[in-house]
Amino acid sequence: MNILVIGGGGREHALAWKLAQSDKVGKVYVAPGNGGTAIDSRFANIDVTGVQALAAWALSNRIALTVVGPEAPLAAGVVDEFRKQGLRVFGPTRAAAQLESSKAFSKDFMKRHGIPTARYETFDDAAAAHSYIEGKGAPIVVKADGLAAGKGVVVAMTLAEAHQAVDLMLGENAPGVQQSEGLDGAQLPRVVIEEFLAGEEASFIVMCDGKNVLALATSQDHKRLLNDDQGPNTGGMGAYSPAPVVTPDVHARAMREIILPTVRGMEKDGIPYSGFLYAGLMIDALGHPKTLEFNCRMGDPEAQPILMRLKTDLVDVLLDATEPGPHGRLDGVELQWDRRTALGVVLAAQGYPLQPRKGDVISGLPKDAEDAVVFHAGTTCRDGVTRTSGGRVLCVTVLADNVKQAQQRAYEVALGIHFDGKQYRTDIGHRASRN
Repeated sequence: MNILVIGGGGREHALAWKLAQSDKVGKVYVAPGNGGTAIDSRFANIDVTGVQALAAWALSNRIALTVVGPEAPLAAGVVDEFRKQGLRVFGPTRAAAQLESSKAFSKDFMKRHGIPTARYETFDDAAAAHSYIEGKGAPIVVKADGLAAGKGVVVAMTLAEAHQAVDLMLGENAPGVQQSEGLDGAQLPRVVIEEFLAGEEASFIVMCDGKNVLALATSQDHKRLLNDDQGPNTGGMGAYSPAPVVTPDVHARAMREIILPTVRGMEKDGIPYSGFLYAGLMIDALGHPKTLEFNCRMGDPEAQPILMRLKTDLVDVLLDATEPGPHGRLDGVELQWDRRTALGVVLAAQGYPLQPRKGDVISGLPKDAEDAVVFHAGTTCRDGVTRTSGGRVLCVTVLADNVKQAQQRAYEVALGIHFDGKQYRTDIGHRASRN
């Protein structure tokens, strides 16, 4: 069978890489793909964009299964269109994707269904938002309501930072696409302002088929640009799996108090959820998790180490998840995992995350090995030359017996890859390696 992966980042390269390992797969098409998927004979990049155009292409090319990677096409309704055309697709509908595409929808949903999360208020008026911040004090968290490519969250440690975030997010060039309707019909940006939660973060990702839930391996991301979790927030500078902070008790709590109530709540609200569901957790000192946010996709870069560890044929799992009918058959699936640690280090472009430079030549890319794969994200390949084309350029992902060995191997590979302005953290996995 032929499979289509929608997206062009590191997560999509990893999904295509894993899907291509199945003996059921003939070709994996990636739309639009990147430099890594362009140079691998197992994949074929396609220059097709737009929900209807993608569905039409999938029909004409007899695509048996489509997997949606990033959030933007989900929010645009790509799953709705594919289902309308009778195409098999894994991902949430546009209505269900509001769990990510609108912070206000997500917070209201959690409040309504008793899912533990931070206290919050929503604003489209800057003066009211500033007044609320003054009353609450810092630290405090300011979030753009809509999609902002992982950059719409400011953890403000001072009042000045919080006020600056409000001015940015409620200004004329506000990030995000989900907005409230003004009285005169104008579109108004919104912000969600919520209490600061202390603890340790973890990424808790599951697969859903509309009713059943299948948990993936645990993982932990590194959002800040610099070592020791300093600097600005990014889309993620590295990740590893499994995450020791997600103990068996924390795992059970997350499933019981967050994941299952979310899936049941969506079904109760008439919006059955299928696809990857990613709960960003904050785990306090007592091991109690609260929900920071939901993403309606695999995390990036969490997907890379998770998929490195997955031993089960992902195609079989996705076929069970998309079985025609009211819901799939994930209740009968048991995943097998490599017991080793997987760790991924993101190599970013100069100027990332604010103004990443593009066009730098990349050299020293190694061939894939059993224990090390370099997944591409912000890259292009033309005339045999690979160049940077985005902020997060590559993710060096390895398997090793423990975190310290994985760190050593990943950085060994990373040092051999060269492009001008290359920047990366040297402490990915630091929380686990201290244990």
